[in-house]
Amino acid sequence: MNNIVIASKNKHKLEEIKEILKDFPLAIKAMDEVGLEQLEIIEDGETFEENAMKKAEEVMKKTGAISIADDSGLEVEAINNKPGIYSARFSGEGATDDKNNKKLLDMLKDIPVEKRKARFVSVISVVFPDGRKISVRGECEGSIGFEEKGYNGFGYDPLFIVPKYNKTFAELGPELKNKMSHRAKALEKLKEKLTYLL
Repeated sequence: MNNIVIASKNKHKLEEIKEILKDFPLAIKAMDEVGLEQLEIIEDGETFEENAMKKAEEVMKKTGAISIADDSGLEVEAINNKPGIYSARFSGEGATDDKNNKKLLDMLKDIPVEKRKARFVSVISVVFPDGRKISVRGECEGSIGFEEKGYNGFGYDPLFIVPKYNKTFAELGPELKNKMSHRAKALEKLKEKLTYLL
């Protein structure tokens, strides 16, 4: 069984990734399970791809194990695809989900419903100890609501409306979200690639 370390301290991400990779012969470990709870990786890339690859490479170097990293965020068309790679720290120093959502709603307050198109993007990179590297990208299209709705999920989930259901990710709940989210789509692509590589 291969060890694989997920380069994230975000417990929601860890749960989503573990759930989708559960059929593989992998012992999936979080950073704190391999002594890396103090590791801070500076995300200084200009794209989701650069940030995900950097995180995976750093964790692989430290552990010698297969490492998987995700960089994801929200792109809102009306504000030049912001917050983008800055999604987690959109509201600045000490950013929280609440502060980020409030800032986004403030920026969009005069934007009409038809111009509130948005997409969630997830890029997942895997680095193998033998030097092989792969990256996959998943996107989920939707729009931004005028107020937060729902109690499931995290981040921008209470604002992100999925057109098919006319509900936010936070209203849909994890089971449905994990079937159609940007991360689910990226992980499905990753599953296909891992089937060949493992």
